[in-house]
Amino acid sequence: RDKPWDHSAQWKRMGADEDRAPEDVAAGDGEEASAGGKKGRYRRDKPWDHDGIDHWKVDPFTKDDNPDGLLEESSFATLFPKYREKYLREVWPSVTRALKEYGIACELNLVEGSMTVRTTRKTFDPYIIIKSRDLIKLLSRSVPAPQALKILQDDVQCDVIKIGGMVRNKERYVKRRQRLIGPNGSTLKAIEMLTNCYVLVQGNTVSCMGGWKGLKMVRKIIEDCMRNMHPIYHIKELMIKRELAKDPALADQSWDRFLPKFKKKNVQRKKPAKIGKGKKDQVFPPAPQPSKIDMQIESGEYFLSQEAKRRRAAQEKLDKQKEALSASQKRRRDAFIAPKEDGPEDGDAARKKKREVGADDVKASVAKLREKSAAKKEEERNRKSSRNVQDYLLGASKREKKEKKEKKEKKRKRDKEEK
Repeated sequence: RDKPWDHSAQWKRMGADEDRAPEDVAAGDGEEASAGGKKGRYRRDKPWDHDGIDHWKVDPFTKDDNPDGLLEESSFATLFPKYREKYLREVWPSVTRALKEYGIACELNLVEGSMTVRTTRKTFDPYIIIKSRDLIKLLSRSVPAPQALKILQDDVQCDVIKIGGMVRNKERYVKRRQRLIGPNGSTLKAIEMLTNCYVLVQGNTVSCMGGWKGLKMVRKIIEDCMRNMHPIYHIKELMIKRELAKDPALADQSWDRFLPKFKKKNVQRKKPAKIGKGKKDQVFPPAPQPSKIDMQIESGEYFLSQEAKRRRAAQEKLDKQKEALSASQKRRRDAFIAPKEDGPEDGDAARKKKREVGADDVKASVAKLREKSAAKKEEERNRKSSRNVQDYLLGASKREKKEKKEKKEKKRKRDKEEK
């Protein structure tokens, strides 16, 4: 027998294996494995594992996989807006029929405005309650019922992206959300075609349905769009990747050299020449307005006792009442005063009145002269512009004499008027 402390026999066997051919060694190992030897104990052929099998295939979960059902009941509920009530009431029978096939019970509560799904004794798929939760979530976010029911399939997932808190400015948020939709929904349609996902922009959320790979791309596009990156850049990149995927020679190569590289441009905006209302820059800030307590300290009222303050307030109220009473008495007395009659005027009053009348006459005469001079100027301007051909045919000397004569006549008339 072999002795455990003697390794010479083991070395002899190893040398014998080296002298044999590789085919003989493999055959010997197979015999040991079939005989249940230590070396090939786990080397057995698996008939279900071969080269043609798809390890990534998801087999449908049937009732035979879980005939005993679930031990505990699970339920999910979600609220829906008021404007979805009418539509949900119409499509709820079809939703109930679809969930009944999977053993899920559903309830529509119009009083509370909520939808509830829960498992029953007939439920055999443990993950279908998560799918049902996603279904009512999509229905509350305005996804049509035929499209939302596709979430019950094993290869369809959903993602509800909240975009309401990504941008603070409301106007900027509305512009970027519209940028995601595009003119007539063209940008959204392109994203759906390239990612094989259903995308719906509703309010402050974006609902997406599709495979995991497509949902990941859609989330990146939406988040970058709300961070002021246009979706057209991602659309171009996805179109190029789709064309490159058709070439089997590029399957094991890097695609970086084919993808576009967009540089960020920091465009400086024109700053306004004047900012603000044009106030002069003040070195020191304006002095603060005195508070009510400061004004009381300044007048000394702050240091008075409560009794003194009450007496002071009562005295002020009494003074105001006296002023109002005296004013009302004066109005009553004025009603009994006779109006002043027109009598013979004394000498000073007559002279003053005459002086006032004379001043008025002077003002009127000055205004009259100004009107006359303006009328004459206008007449002279018209006469010069409508001078006939005979005046132009006259000689220069005659014209000059005539103009001098007209000036003298004007001067003489002006002197007469002034006298």
